[in-house]
Amino acid sequence: MIKIGCAAYSYRDYLKDRKMSYEDFIEEAHRIGLDGVELTLYWLPTKESSYLMKLKRTALYHGLPISGVGAATNFCTTSKSEIEKSIETAKEGIDIAYKLGAPCIRVFGGYVPEGYTVDEAVELVAKNVEPLLSYAEDRGVVLALENHGGITARADTVIKIVEKINSPWFRVNLDLGNYREDTYNEIAKTVPYAVHMHAKVSVPDKFKLDYNRIKEIILSKGYNGFLSIEYEEKEEAITGVPKFAKYLFNVFR
Repeated sequence: MIKIGCAAYSYRDYLKDRKMSYEDFIEEAHRIGLDGVELTLYWLPTKESSYLMKLKRTALYHGLPISGVGAATNFCTTSKSEIEKSIETAKEGIDIAYKLGAPCIRVFGGYVPEGYTVDEAVELVAKNVEPLLSYAEDRGVVLALENHGGITARADTVIKIVEKINSPWFRVNLDLGNYREDTYNEIAKTVPYAVHMHAKVSVPDKFKLDYNRIKEIILSKGYNGFLSIEYEEKEEAITGVPKFAKYLFNVFR
């Protein structure tokens, strides 16, 4: 059965301004009746283990598994300092995921450097990700590459990266609203590699997504994981997320 969750990113305006804590976010997810939460890591007030354990306990008390965590990385770069920064960010995120009991971490690929072909950029990503694979495996956390524009703008390239890396610890966080061209066919290609998904209301500035159509696609490909709401519409998240969650529950229940 498809699980409906929510990414903390949906409430970014509240979390950034400290109008909402991560504990509040978990409680809001419970109030809405969601099946789990995804903890985007950008606005944590601290990364101390004692605080992370408190979040883990809060999620447990509300019956909500932590479906994943989210970190910002750039593996499509020749900059040594940028590579080192992304590796350290990913390792820190992997450690946090492990402590929280989250099975995956969402990472970004980055943008094709000037003068590089797409195939050369794929090689670059694979080379830069390689040092993380054993680290992720040792902690039981899957690296989930998001289709987030740049090198990951098209399904074929996302698949090339996954197959080039060729590790069961490297898969995809499929953002259903991030394929801007041939959206539904691109989604269908990517589903077999996905371990986690982001559910957007729409493809930005284009059209609202048809989740009855998406349901047929993802179920036919055998996906049985989380749809984690990543809300980016103009309406305030505090009212928009519950409405979208209700729509998703009507489709998938």
